[in-house]
Amino acid sequence: MKKKWKASFFTLLGFNILVILFVAVLLMVPIEDDELPEESLNERENVAFQIRATKKDLNQIIDHYIEDEFTAPVDYSVVLDDQVVLNGAVPVFTSEINFKMTFEPKALENGDLLLKQDSISVGALNLPVEHVLKIIRDSYEFPEWIKIQPNEELIYVSLQNLEMKSDLKVRAEKFDLENDNIVFNMLVPVD
Repeated sequence: MKKKWKASFFTLLGFNILVILFVAVLLMVPIEDDELPEESLNERENVAFQIRATKKDLNQIIDHYIEDEFTAPVDYSVVLDDQVVLNGAVPVFTSEINFKMTFEPKALENGDLLLKQDSISVGALNLPVEHVLKIIRDSYEFPEWIKIQPNEELIYVSLQNLEMKSDLKVRAEKFDLENDNIVFNMLVPVD
């Protein structure tokens, strides 16, 4: 009886040590940022139409894109409130851990959006933001025009690389979620 107890104890101890080593190795692996796109707008002549939107309108478009256009089985959502809120679940071993991240959006001069990470909650865990962003980037297949920069704690939305029908382009002019003041320019090629 004593030998069984000792063998079970050392087996459990060995398993716990392996799990701790695995988590430590994951936390020590260097994190590489996605490469950001070149800041260039097509050299063609365009006519700009200004479009005003509300958070409600954009939430419907985002929901449509995630549900209908995204082909991979995903468990995340993006909601525009006073901030950009990313909710989802990350796979950990055989289960999933829910997360919620909030981002402060900023419209850049080139028309792209910069989402700077503001707060994070990952279940009951206190994990570094850069590791959570890396896990999210590696767990989901995002379109090429969304770049995640874990080291900088941001998400870069390259609207200039968003492919739309009829060669239209979109540029963010204002993205003030608190005041529901969201303005885009729709660029229509004329040559």
